[in-house]
Amino acid sequence: MMHTAPLHRRRKMIASHLAEDLILKYRRRSLPVVKGDTVKVMRGEFRGHTGKVREVDTKRWRVEVEGVIITKVDGKKVPRPVHASNLLITKLNLTDPWRRRKLEEGLPEEVKKEIEKEAEEQVRVMEEEMAAAEEEARKAEEEAEEEMEEAPSESEEVPEEVEEISEETAETAEEEEKEEIAEMEEEKEMPEETAEEETEKKKEEGD
Repeated sequence: MMHTAPLHRRRKMIASHLAEDLILKYRRRSLPVVKGDTVKVMRGEFRGHTGKVREVDTKRWRVEVEGVIITKVDGKKVPRPVHASNLLITKLNLTDPWRRRKLEEGLPEEVKKEIEKEAEEQVRVMEEEMAAAEEEARKAEEEAEEEMEEAPSESEEVPEEVEEISEETAETAEEEEKEEIAEMEEEKEMPEETAEEETEKKKEEGD
């Protein structure tokens, strides 16, 4: 039944125990783990590590925690999923109104006010983090645009160099042509001189 359950039921089954102070505050022993909860690893290689939940995998019944990573043979670092039963929730993510409403059921008004106040603080921090991420993304886009703008200016300089090279090649070609023409003219003049020398020799012999 557990392994054939639909995803929306599995979601509720992936639960962890609450820390003692949270048990007293919310009057619950365990809750389903959600993204953003702060948890502590209680068993295994990463025992004692505390971090936020990055992702909840309902298909594999595993939870990914920030900082719980392993290094593969090729040197690549990948997250090491942890079973929810090996985690202890030390701080709840209260940004979800539906979750807050379920938690506040049966609690006194003072605790409800504390939950709402903590939720407002978490929402404010989340908005600041989102704004900072957007600012970083905007700066990265601006830097990329500046690099793209600088690239054409460099490419424009290349044709000038090409033109200079083409002019030099044209000049050398013209000089080579002139030299060839001069050599051809010299070759033409040479036979005439030899013919004149032969006629003069014949006259001398006849005399």
